[in-house]
Amino acid sequence: MSSSVPRSRLRGRRGECETLDQVVADARAGQSQVLVLRGEPGVGKSALMEYLAGSATGCLVLRATGVESEMELAFAGLHQLRLPIMGQLDHLPAPQRDALAIAFGLRAGSAPDRFMVGLAVLSLLAEVAEEQPLVCVVDDAQWLDRVSAQTLTFVARRLLAERLALVFAVRTSTHTPGNDPWAALKELVVRGLRDDDARSLLDSVVPGRLDERVRDRIVAETRGNPLALLELTRGLTTTELAGGFGRPDTRPLASQIEQSFLRRIVSLPDAAQRLLLAAAAEPVGDVPLLRRVAEQLHIGADAAEEAEEAGLIEFGAQVRFRHPLVRSAAYRAADPGVRRDVHRALAEATDPESDSDRRAWHRAHAAVEPDEALAGELERSAARAQARGGIAAEAAFLRRATELTPDPAVRGTRAVAAAQATFEAGAPDPALELLAAAEMGPLDEDQHARLVRLRGQIIFARRRGGEALPLLLDAAGRLEGIDNGQGREAYLEALAVVC
Repeated sequence: MSSSVPRSRLRGRRGECETLDQVVADARAGQSQVLVLRGEPGVGKSALMEYLAGSATGCLVLRATGVESEMELAFAGLHQLRLPIMGQLDHLPAPQRDALAIAFGLRAGSAPDRFMVGLAVLSLLAEVAEEQPLVCVVDDAQWLDRVSAQTLTFVARRLLAERLALVFAVRTSTHTPGNDPWAALKELVVRGLRDDDARSLLDSVVPGRLDERVRDRIVAETRGNPLALLELTRGLTTTELAGGFGRPDTRPLASQIEQSFLRRIVSLPDAAQRLLLAAAAEPVGDVPLLRRVAEQLHIGADAAEEAEEAGLIEFGAQVRFRHPLVRSAAYRAADPGVRRDVHRALAEATDPESDSDRRAWHRAHAAVEPDEALAGELERSAARAQARGGIAAEAAFLRRATELTPDPAVRGTRAVAAAQATFEAGAPDPALELLAAAEMGPLDEDQHARLVRLRGQIIFARRRGGEALPLLLDAAGRLEGIDNGQGREAYLEALAVVC
């Protein structure tokens, strides 16, 4: 695999490149390596990941990029890695083989044990690494779906002497303390370029001679962030740069860079903008799928050339954005109606047999009115996600199913189920909002009892036991006459509050 960022272009990154070179060398020698590159958006993590992929000669390189819109789709990140499952699955021990097959939707079964899924992925990667040194490169890992992140960190902590390297790029300040799956792994903090390297980079892209004081001000304001130096000065003359910097701009640097990408996007013809939007909405990078979408949307071949010439995207074996901020700019800036049209085309181009859940997800994003058939499809996707152990995905499907349900009674029942899954996925505040929505519709006695119990559980989890106790006792009394087992459980929960 070749890199689009040659070594000579990684200005000021000698130390970081040497660290990555050592990671690859150790992996080739059978000394497993794990590394997390952590830094602010635009600081150069993606460029370093390109360098790593391009310098890992003789190794099999598997790649994935976390995408914000896919955080709620179970195993989406692992699917992107394109693990060679089919060829190696039969080599795994039966419990691991079954767990991984269920997790990836290759067969039906009860929810797989998360520990067993992690062991299966570890065994699979180790098996592949026996044949050829393996380097797994995961960019924007902070946006991986929850179960993929948990599985990969499980694997990372258990590597021993495999010819295998796992390298993750993670944005700073994207996780709260105690909720960072990458926290215990070996880390390399990627900082802005030193002033002399930043000045040299700036001089290489700015036409004409730049006043030294202006250059120093630009370097200071961008804090040596390479992408900011390249993008915020793009196409400007030395006179414009002198007048443009030094003005107060309180926006985060990532927002300024994204706005720069946005200006380039909106300057493109409409067809090229829609093609970028389609690529942003479907992060797998499947070129044949994107071609089918382009045909449906009547987008000509010249649109791809125009987007590539603008330096925003590459269409090779896979679709590759210049930077993740291009993806977010292309998606967020689109007109809502155009965005729905693109999701509708993506749904039609997605195989309903092999990828029914992703197809349902696109259909849900395209919907503008309640639709019971679609809500039912999302509910079935939720059940499949739950069976694979993807509780966050189950919650996301159920939430959208609730929004699209026309019948008030059915909507209330789905809202309670969505609240339960959302709470179990670690999001108590959205779960309470769903319960409030459920109360607005008619609920039967059973559903109302479950709602009261769940509200008590959430309030207790938020360390407000005094408010939770009467709710749990009320729920226990209601459930005792409907489901004695559920009633006993609610009484035990109330007892835990007292104790």
